[in-house]
Formats: sequence, C-alpha cells, structure tokens
Amino acid sequence: MRKKYDDAFTAQDHNTFRALTFKEFAVFPGMAAHFDLSMKRDLAAARACMRTGDMLVVIPPPEEAPLPRMATMCRVCQLLKTDRESDRTRVVVEGVRRVCVTAVLKTAPVLTVLTSELPELPSRFLTEEVEAYASQAKKLLGALRYRMQMPPAAVEEAFSLKKSGDAGELADAIAVVAPFDNAQKLELYPIEDGCDRLERVVDALQHELAVSLFEDELEKRVSQRMDSAQREAFMREELAFLQEELSEGDPGDEIDELEKKLSGLKLPPDIRERLEKELRRFRKMPPYTPDSNVQLNWLERCLELPWNKSTKDRLSIDRARKILDRDHYGLEKVKERMIELLAARAVSPELKGQIICLVGPPGVGKTSIARSIATATNRKYARISLGGIRDEAEIRGHRRTYIGAVPGRIMAAIAQTGVNNPLILLDEVDKLSSDVRGDPSSALLEVLDSEQNFSFVDHYIDLPFDLSNVLFITTANDASMIPSALYDRMDVVELSSYTENEKFNIAKRHLVPKQLKRHNLTPSQIRISPAALRLLIRRYTREAGVRELERYIARLCRLEAVRISDGIGDRLDVTEEKLAELLGPAKYKDDDISREDEIGLVNGLAWTSAGGELLQVEAAVLEGSGKVKLTGSLGDVMKESCEAAISYIRSRSDVLGIEPDFYKKKDIHLHFPEGAVPKDGPSAGITVTTALVSALTGRAVRGDVAMTGEITLRGRVLPIGGLKEKSMAAYREGLKTVIIPGANVPDLENVDKEVKNSLRFVPVKNEDEVLGLALE
Repeated sequence: MRKKYDDAFTAQDHNTFRALTFKEFAVFPGMAAHFDLSMKRDLAAARACMRTGDMLVVIPPPEEAPLPRMATMCRVCQLLKTDRESDRTRVVVEGVRRVCVTAVLKTAPVLTVLTSELPELPSRFLTEEVEAYASQAKKLLGALRYRMQMPPAAVEEAFSLKKSGDAGELADAIAVVAPFDNAQKLELYPIEDGCDRLERVVDALQHELAVSLFEDELEKRVSQRMDSAQREAFMREELAFLQEELSEGDPGDEIDELEKKLSGLKLPPDIRERLEKELRRFRKMPPYTPDSNVQLNWLERCLELPWNKSTKDRLSIDRARKILDRDHYGLEKVKERMIELLAARAVSPELKGQIICLVGPPGVGKTSIARSIATATNRKYARISLGGIRDEAEIRGHRRTYIGAVPGRIMAAIAQTGVNNPLILLDEVDKLSSDVRGDPSSALLEVLDSEQNFSFVDHYIDLPFDLSNVLFITTANDASMIPSALYDRMDVVELSSYTENEKFNIAKRHLVPKQLKRHNLTPSQIRISPAALRLLIRRYTREAGVRELERYIARLCRLEAVRISDGIGDRLDVTEEKLAELLGPAKYKDDDISREDEIGLVNGLAWTSAGGELLQVEAAVLEGSGKVKLTGSLGDVMKESCEAAISYIRSRSDVLGIEPDFYKKKDIHLHFPEGAVPKDGPSAGITVTTALVSALTGRAVRGDVAMTGEITLRGRVLPIGGLKEKSMAAYREGLKTVIIPGANVPDLENVDKEVKNSLRFVPVKNEDEVLGLALE
C-alpha cells in the first residue's frame, strides 16, 4: 500500500488543510458524525474551517500510525458549545471523500497537513456483480433491521447508491448504517480498493446475522432448560418487585383478613363450610387475575353481610304514639293500624310475616310514616325505589359469571343498614313493570312471603339469607296496579286526601318550621299569617297531599332570602293581601266550578291516583239524524257507560216525558272537560244519565249536587270504589249534597269526620231517585 501512496505523491498536486485527529472512530464518506472537542488546537481548526468554509481533514485512529495514511476530507456543518465553564464544543461534520495525508506541516497553533488525492484504481467487478453484492447486502440488512431496530429510512437511502455502480461508494454507504462496532468499521475504513471493501462489508453482514441467529437460539435453549421451580422463583421475585414499586400489600394479607372476619361470624354450618371452601379456592388462585378479583369481591360482600347482627326492638306503645303524633298530623286510622302492628309484636315477639302496604295519593305521608315506625321500633331504615324497575336481577341480583355482577337491591339494603332486621320501605310497588328480562314483581313474591323468605337466595350471594326478621312496608298510589299475587301477601292500609283543616295544621306545625330551618331563617325574619296559609291552601293549591303547598312555602322563604341579600332588614309579614303580590294571581277561584242550576251540566266525581277530582259532564241535544258523539279522551268502559245510559233513557222515555224517537231525530253530544286527560271507569253512569235527561227534558240540574255510581240498563245504581277520595273532592269544591249508591253506605265509616259534617250523603238504589234529587 505504501508503494501506491508514494506513486500518488508524484502524480498529484499536494494540498494544505487544517486537520485534527480523532481517537474513537473513523468518518466514512457520506457519513454525518458529531464529536466533542476540548483541545485548543482542534477547536481552532474547526472554528477556522467553519468561518472560511474550508475543508477539515479528520484523521482516524490509531494516532501513532506512520505517514502516509488515509483520512477523510470533511465539511464542518455546525459548532455547539456544550459547557459554558470550559471551552468544550460539539462539532458536526459530514464526510466528503477519502484523501491521503502525506506530511504534517505544523502542529501549532493548529494541526496542518499536506494531502493528496487517492489514485483511481480500476474496478475488477462488472456492474452486474456490484448489483449482486448490493442485493445480497440488502437482504442481510433487512434481516438485521427487525432484530436490531435499525431505521428503515437510512437503509433505503444507502441502497439508493447501487444504481451508480461504484462498489466503493456502496460499501461506504452500507458501512455507515450497518450495525458494526467501531473496531469493525476501523478495519473496513483503510481498504483502498472499493471491490475489496464491498466484499468485506458483505462478509461482515453475514457474520452479524449468524451471531444474531445464534444468540436467539441460545436464548431459546436456555429458556427451555429452565425448570418450573426456577420459573416460579423468578416470577415471584418479579411480582414482589412490582408490588413494592406499586406500594401494594401482599395478597396473603387479604386472605388472613378474610379468615379473621370469617372466624368472628356465627354462621350456620352449611354456610360456614361453603365460605371456607371458597376461601381455600381463592388462596390457590394466581393473584391479580380476573377470576381472583371476582372471587375476592364475592367473599368480601358475603362476609360484610350482617349474618348474626341485629338491633333490639323497642316495642313501647306510648313511645310509638308520641313519635307518630309528633311527626304526623291527622291520619288517625293509619296510626291506629301501625300501633296494632307494634302491639302484636310486643305480645308475640315471634310473630312474623306482617307486610303493610300504604296506599294513597302522592304527598300524604306514606314514606314519612315508614320512617317514623323505624324510629319508634329502634330499627335501621332503608328505602328501595321500585318505580320503573323492569329487570328481575334488580331484586335477585346478577350471577357472578357476568361482568360487573352485583347483589340485588334487597341484599344491598341489608348490607347498607348493617343489621339483619331493618325496616325496608319498598316504595312505588304499583309502578313495577316487566319485559324480556323478567318480572320483578314475581321475584318480590318470595321476599314478601313469610313462608319462603327465611331462606332467600340472591343470585350473586348464592347463599340462603334469613329475611323473616326484616319489617317490610310497601307504598303505592293505585292498589289496582299491584299484581294480584303480590297484593294477596300484603295488609293494605289506605291513606286518604287531607282536608283543608289538616293541611293548615300540617303546614303550621311541620312545613313552615321545616322550610325556615332549611333556609336558615327565624320567625323574626318571616311570618306567614294563619289567614294567608288558608288562602294559600284554598286558592294556590288543589291537591291530595301537601307537596305543592310546601313548594309555595319554600318560595316565600326564598323571597325573604332575596330581601336579606338586598339589605332589607325588616320582617316579611305574609298576609292575605300580600300573597298575590308575592306569588302572583291565584291559580284557582271559587267560580271555577259553576254553582248555578244549568241544563245538561252535572257534577260528577272521579278517583285518580292523586286523589279525588270533580268531573263535570256536559250534554247537548241538537237537531239531527240520531248521531252520538263522545269527546274528552274516554276509555272503553266509560264509552259503554254512555251507551248504557242512552239505552236506559230510551226504555223509560214515556215515563221521563221524552219523545220515543229522540234517538232518530236528535244528535247527542256528551263532553267531559279537560279533554287532554284520559278518563275511564263505570262510576260516571248516573252522571251521564242525569245530564242526558236534563238536556232532553229541558229541566235544570242543581249546581250544589255531585253524584257517583254505575248504572245498569234497568236503572239500578251499583256500588263504586274510592268514595273516601271522591267525597273529599266534593268537600274541597264546596258542594253541599253527594248522591252515592246505597251499597256504599258502609264505606261512609272511612270518610273523614270533617267531610261528613260538611256534606249531606244521599244513598240511592235506582236512577229515578237520582233524577228526583238532582233535577229541578
């Protein structure tokens, strides 16, 4: 090689360049490299080249190699100062071509060398051979790229040079991106002949691929030779490290805690045996697996249930009376029934199976009575809202096999109270529904049956739990909507609408103090006069309960809060005169319902889930061809009542003084006001008949009379339901006389005394009696 360099010196002109020696690796042509410089001489050379744009000769190791020697002519691209305290600087260079360093001219202030161009040696490879080597190298690099995570863009750029056909350039480009260490690159760098260099590069790639494959095979063999004990030890060590990093406890601690809880419970032998078996199964499970988490959640929920924890009942009748009277005004019959329940339990503690169902309009105190009973008996209280539930799993729970499975609402309420004998209120039991997911009312049959609920099995808990000590109270607005099998298991107690006097006392004793406390007000800041309260009840609310009344009282409290915020310090006195100013005009007026005697207009009475309502019926007889028109959103039963009334009038037309062929010459229109409200039921039969007779005979109907009763084709008046609520509606509207079926006379015992003292109830057996009382 020295002979070739000497020949080159004589053939080429010598050039002078600044230079530096680099001790770590060689810079190949086409290669971008960066390294740190700290020697003043090297820094001066790099800065001068950066400033003037001259080339910089980078001499590869070893530094002590004799001259002439091969180096790389580089372009200085960038200088970056890496340390402010010292003069350490990072230089970025790009290799341009190989040159031969023939002599060192100066060593200070910068290293200056004399270089010459390398002679061009004829290629001994044909173009096809270069392409073959390039293809082989590309395959080898492709295999190594995935194993060593080489950037694909750099490999593609390297092989873009193969089109030039220059073996040396291709060898340098491959050496730049290949996964060679510095020693291998230093061996390849000084090879002058491009074909020889390309051969060596391909050989080096084959060697690297063989080493990589052998390493994989070796790792596979070692992995296969590891026995199960070594693997388990390794995994346990790794798991312990992860737990330590995550600051989590040992799974064994959870098992010990579960065993401690289990040992402290007094359980039946079969349940204890099942729990111990499941606990042993959980101990063998690998931690932090889905099955392990499911098993742990199940064990925790089972052990949290109050299997043997209960509260001691207080069955003092005097105390119960005081609490019920303190929390509720009126409702004497309901309180009497609750006292009977407690007295029976006091006499016979083993008495079970009494399920009370409180039926009444919204806002009459069903939920609060259940809460008062819980306080009186010293029982924990839990409320379960059943409105809209249509999935059986809501009652019985989901099986553990399902993702996100949880116990049903009954067992969740038991766990929430922490005792096995709470009072559980099943609210809105009449609003249960069913679909393809099951019938929740059927699931409640076992819960509310004392012959079955001593071993209730929730699908999630999957263990029998005794519910016979639980006191269940249910509520409903409409008893007719409760499934018959469920209704048969309950003792129904009806709550009627409140009278005006009851509402006044409830507001005075309970609602006003409650809202003052809630709004952080005192009687010295706001006062509602008794007259204002009565006007509020009479003109602003018309409901069975007191919810709307409480909302108006809360609104008055908010108005006082606004006055306080505005800096008005005097007390707000709410009087009759100020009520319209504060709350706006009254919603209801006394003249909303006509009290005058009119032809074809009759006051009927209707029952709704919200209480009794006054239902007026209007009849009009027009010249026509015998058409009958019914309007007012009527149901099928009510339409049939209208047809029965017409047929009865036709059969009695001679007695009633009506033309026998009126049904041919007259058009009849029956209208039930509030047309958007659906109406149904047979109890408007005598009301419709009276309205039609009045319209056909021209005789007016008394405006102070209301009536209710079903009519037959022969004019008999049949009994109806909801007399208590209907009479309350007549009392609320200020009527004087109520015509009722004779068979409903026993139901008058349930009517409030205040209502009975204000109304005259007239029992009738047939329509003739009704007409004699109602028509002028």
